[in-house]
Amino acid sequence: MTGPSRPTESPPAASPVSFWQAFRFWLKLGFINFGGPTGQIAIMHQELVDRLRWISNDRFLHALNYCMLLPGPEATQLAIYVGWLLHRTIGGIVAGVFFVLPAFFVLLLLSWVYAVHGTVPWIAAIFFGLRAAVIAIVAAAVIRIGRRALKNRIMLAIAAAAFVGIFVFKVPFPVIVVSAGLLGMVGARLWPGAFGVAEAHGAATAADHPVIRDDAPPAPHTQPSRRRALVALAVGLAAWWIPLGAVIAWRGWGDVLAEQAVFFSKAALVTFGGAYAVLAYLAQAAVEQYRWLAPGEMLVGLGLAESTPGPLIMVTEFVGFMGAYRHPGDLSPLLAGTLGAAVTIWATFAPSFLFIFLGAPYIEQIRGHATLGGALSAITAAVVGVVLNLAVWFGLHTLFRTVVETAVGRVSIPVPHLATVDVPALLIAVVAFVGMWRFNWGIVPVVAGSAAVGLLVRALTG
Repeated sequence: MTGPSRPTESPPAASPVSFWQAFRFWLKLGFINFGGPTGQIAIMHQELVDRLRWISNDRFLHALNYCMLLPGPEATQLAIYVGWLLHRTIGGIVAGVFFVLPAFFVLLLLSWVYAVHGTVPWIAAIFFGLRAAVIAIVAAAVIRIGRRALKNRIMLAIAAAAFVGIFVFKVPFPVIVVSAGLLGMVGARLWPGAFGVAEAHGAATAADHPVIRDDAPPAPHTQPSRRRALVALAVGLAAWWIPLGAVIAWRGWGDVLAEQAVFFSKAALVTFGGAYAVLAYLAQAAVEQYRWLAPGEMLVGLGLAESTPGPLIMVTEFVGFMGAYRHPGDLSPLLAGTLGAAVTIWATFAPSFLFIFLGAPYIEQIRGHATLGGALSAITAAVVGVVLNLAVWFGLHTLFRTVVETAVGRVSIPVPHLATVDVPALLIAVVAFVGMWRFNWGIVPVVAGSAAVGLLVRALTG
């Protein structure tokens, strides 16, 4: 005779993350977050979800969906969001500042070297190895995220449609995200089983539960209120505009620093789709309207931003430095350039903190809402397709020296010339991917080793 069933014991809670433990992680991340938004999201997913288990895959993607809808650097916003989840506002500030700060000083130095000497060839050599490593990091992340996010054929179809839409038909990123969200809202009502968040089955173990538990009651600081929103809005706007207003009052409206404060604050509100999407807008204003850069120098700045850790939108720092360095007024060129870089970065990134601290509590509140959850599930699937598009684009332009837009019917797609394959880059990417996927190599040794190999290859090949 079978006795009464014993209640299932809950697995022990994961040890909480101390503030200083998180502080050290965000500091380290600031030095290894190469590869633009795709590489940075991949690194954070591997570290936060897979290795450290501070946050679940679903919670990570839930936060990422919100950040992808915002103007500005989505990877930076994602770091702020996770930092806020872990340690309230101060955690978000630390995560966001350290995500950018190392890159700020590195790019400041490189911008000065370019302004004085014109070229930085050793950076190109390091970047050669880093680009190849980023291909491996992104490929592993796409596989991991895809396995977890594409839970049925409908989600797989949404991801495939998003990839084809952006890669082949050049559909704007916001259109893809909004379309997926609307489809998910309708689907959640008509086919809730396909569009809802799948429930886990089977016995739970301690390893199944991250530090931020999805099934735990919401932390007090994640619960929205009108008072909290008004405080976040007031403090966020003050932190954004008081320093810039002080610069404008000091230098006057006609000064280059005032122009940069206003222009990059406006740009921060329209930079949907990442640095590449807004590059033409920035280049036109910097070259033709304000004369901060010479024709072609925007690509130099993008190359420097790609060569350093931090978001690709850090290219704005190069623009700010060069513009103020060349139009210093009564300041020394170096001081003017440094102030231009600081003003530009402040105007570019301050809004991201406001967006997260203001909106994240409401995004946390809709977790578990059936209709909105269906929208976010569909957006997650679409984001997988978008990330795959970025990975393919990045891989083609890294592994092949010649990639040509080729007409196929009424559309054009990038097609590489196979004879121009960069064999050393391909080998670095393959070894890095196998090492990470098969032997669990960490991000730091992969990034450092690939940079060293890139320097060695360029030294041997001239």
